[in-house]
Amino acid sequence: MSLERLSLFGVPSIGVFIFANNEVAIIPPSIPDNDEETIREILGVDKVIRTTICGTNLVGVFIAGNDSGILVPANILENELSLLKRELRDLNLAIVNDPRNALGNLILANNKVALVSPYFKKNVIKVLKDNLNVEIIKGKIAESELVGTLAIANNRGVLLSALAQEEDLRFLSTIFKLVVDVGTVNRGSPFLRAGMLANDKGALVGDETTGPEILRIQQILLA
Repeated sequence: MSLERLSLFGVPSIGVFIFANNEVAIIPPSIPDNDEETIREILGVDKVIRTTICGTNLVGVFIAGNDSGILVPANILENELSLLKRELRDLNLAIVNDPRNALGNLILANNKVALVSPYFKKNVIKVLKDNLNVEIIKGKIAESELVGTLAIANNRGVLLSALAQEEDLRFLSTIFKLVVDVGTVNRGSPFLRAGMLANDKGALVGDETTGPEILRIQQILLA
């Protein structure tokens, strides 16, 4: 499994700019070609799509999903939605109509289960279930609804924020049925998703991530 340090737009918070599952990565249009090639190679994706989301480069903040489907907020621009529909013909693409539009911050999903904000209503939960094809569980991490920011999950393990408590580890171990442990990124940041992303083939981490942090990431997500 591959892992690489990376910075984008001069910052190590690379996770806010990228969404990826095992087949596709979605990135902002202005990312340099050499960084696109790194993303493609390390994550082993077949396709890289360049687009803004909601008129911004914050692709990783606004998009969530897994290998079955990709979720976008209702305020996505029409040209962005048209492009994704054209490029993602083999995946479910669903609009989530909820005031909480930072879906990447509110949904933690792999191909078996999704932990989501407890404040999503029933109609939103149905959209998530129908398009991700997983069990949907409402819950928090470290008493926060920002479950997508405070953990990274693939189909191998779950890396949990250093802000988490012991009961959070037990909870996630129970619902994901995978190895769960605590880690940080970018020299101690507990906001894992902001500083990294991972699929089952590899991981990209912010360029301030230390050797011990990388070792923990490899042990949990890439072993």
